[in-house]
Amino acid sequence: MPAHILQEISGSYSATTTITAPPSGGQQNGGEKFEKNPHHWGADVRPEIKDDLYDPSYQDEEGPPPKLEYVWRNIILMALLHIGALYGITLVPSCKVYTCLFAYLYYVISALGITAGAHRLWSHRTYKARLPLRLFLIIANTMAFQNDVYEWARDHRAHHKFSETHADPHNSRRGFFFSHVGWLLVRKHPAVKEKGGKLDMSDLKAEKLVMFQRRYYKPGLLLMCFILPTLVPWYCWGETFVNSLCVSTFLRYAVVLNATWLVNSAAHLYGYRPYDKNISSRENILVSMGAVGEGFHNYHHAFPYDYSASEYRWHINFTTFFIDCMALLGLAYDRKRVSKSRLGRGLLFC
Repeated sequence: MPAHILQEISGSYSATTTITAPPSGGQQNGGEKFEKNPHHWGADVRPEIKDDLYDPSYQDEEGPPPKLEYVWRNIILMALLHIGALYGITLVPSCKVYTCLFAYLYYVISALGITAGAHRLWSHRTYKARLPLRLFLIIANTMAFQNDVYEWARDHRAHHKFSETHADPHNSRRGFFFSHVGWLLVRKHPAVKEKGGKLDMSDLKAEKLVMFQRRYYKPGLLLMCFILPTLVPWYCWGETFVNSLCVSTFLRYAVVLNATWLVNSAAHLYGYRPYDKNISSRENILVSMGAVGEGFHNYHHAFPYDYSASEYRWHINFTTFFIDCMALLGLAYDRKRVSKSRLGRGLLFC
């Protein structure tokens, strides 16, 4: 569906905030829309988003990188999870239809807890949500088990601000495997701890729901990510316990993890860069399909304050569709959006 039609449709739900400013950067002919994105916008940047934006003044210190310290607990648990997931694939044909539908629904809700919740709402503050929606997203985020919202947002803000440096938790310059999953299997680089600890997280510290989740995260994730998706198919429609465990829990959880990780790995290494060719993040349609709309990554790093994380809104972007539906119900509002004039003339900054 054309972008301008989508804009009119979602505009009827509730007003969006368009972000405009004096033009900067150049536009070139051909495949690359914009030649340059300086990223550092000084006093023109809204204060609440400064820690989301790339800081070109930060450079890695010279010298050899520190020796890798393996976290064997994570390595063993991640290996066991993926072994269980692979076995789960072989069990899918023997599963009841309800089990497959339940696992898929659980996958979509879990993904929204990351994309619409931890990412677009709490990390970048691209829109605002009323309590019922925030409660749904915090539960969905706990179902996804990718660290609590506070820690996820802190790492993600560091990823944007110090992208492609040692202070980036999943620095893609260290290779596909590291940016995909390896960063979770080793101790964090000292620069990640140093710079991440200095980020302004006061907005999330003031969010009682986020702090509640952080306080009770371990029992919450055990219940929502492992116990509930195993017991529901087994108890409610008589699925075998092994099928419930390996398909509804292990396979579903592994798919959610890898779909999210591909945004850090594949979407930084494979694809095209129509908005800013000077950064590594790329537009990757396959990643967007798996990560319910998060694969338009060159756009997102150029405009991290856009709630759609894409120029095209609903195009292969279920998360944006979900947020717009919530806006129709009055549960989401103040959605930040990059103006069409900005995209037409060149990069403009707020």
